[in-house]
Amino acid sequence: MKQSEIKDLSAAALQEKLNQTKKAYADLKMAHAISPIENPLQIRSVRRTVARLATELTKRELQ
Repeated sequence: MKQSEIKDLSAAALQEKLNQTKKAYADLKMAHAISPIENPLQIRSVRRTVARLATELTKRELQ
């Protein structure tokens, strides 16, 4: 998810997307621990998306 897409979301949508993405990240980590997933770089991209969403939420709270 790109930063421009994240800025267009409302605060409630950001929170929901963050929860969904965190769950997807946990699922990917678990699947990779059990048996290696086909594209391990996917874990990195999901982790970075979680960070982008969390950063945008924090930024909005501070304003």
